[in-house]
Amino acid sequence: MWIQVIVITLFVTDTLHSAVAIYAGWETCVTNYANPESLAFVSWTIPFTACATSVAAILTQFFLGHRVWILTKNMAFVVVIGVLSVLGFIFGIYSGIRSGIIREVAHFAPLKPFVICWLGFQTSADLLLTFILSFVLSRSRTGFRKTDTIINRLIRGAIQTGLFASMFALADLFSFVLHGDTNLYAMFAYPIGRIYTNTLLDTLNARIELKLMNASTMDVDEETTNAFRMQTHGRIIAGQTFHSIQIAKDTVTRQSPVRSVEKFPGETDVYTSNKV
Repeated sequence: MWIQVIVITLFVTDTLHSAVAIYAGWETCVTNYANPESLAFVSWTIPFTACATSVAAILTQFFLGHRVWILTKNMAFVVVIGVLSVLGFIFGIYSGIRSGIIREVAHFAPLKPFVICWLGFQTSADLLLTFILSFVLSRSRTGFRKTDTIINRLIRGAIQTGLFASMFALADLFSFVLHGDTNLYAMFAYPIGRIYTNTLLDTLNARIELKLMNASTMDVDEETTNAFRMQTHGRIIAGQTFHSIQIAKDTVTRQSPVRSVEKFPGETDVYTSNKV
């Protein structure tokens, strides 16, 4: 149920933010085409972008933090991730509201410490999530192709969500700090929310595929186990009646069953009856 709430909230936030981004592009390129002085001020679209990005970030980070808890059962990791996420959310909301109050780009200097805290905490949470999930999942590899494919798919989702968002957040941060008298930072600020939403939904949509792959792996494992038990039972019965037997091993794959025969040294190809 809580996953559905996250998805609905992200859908509404992302839809509104996309509409706001389109409006911002129209306002800048069409409405104020012959008014370059308008670039010296920010409209309400910039504060909304900061708030919408903060909402998408904290929801995605809480979801991935829950995965960290499921995989590690380490409360310290979860607490650190939660604190970083909440701090990033608070500073992000504050930065957005404060930028709407100041409005004039030339007076954004007092806003820089809050933006640094916002994107710094947000990026730290993303990188920590990426490292923990990738490390834990990589250590869970079993050597079986299908199981490792599922694990690699989960690692890819963690990297997509954390690493890509961190790259854009850092680009947004450096462009705002180094070129605060321009609107260069907006080029990186608008896509961050889309990255969080799209990568999280991609991870959720992959659950059906992963479940099918996992079920297929379990079916193969069960058939292989049953074949091994039949062999063991046959050897025990044969050990009481026959002097030597022929050992057969069935290897089950998804494409086609393969049967190979293995013989112990000194054994014949047929059963040799020799009552005790």
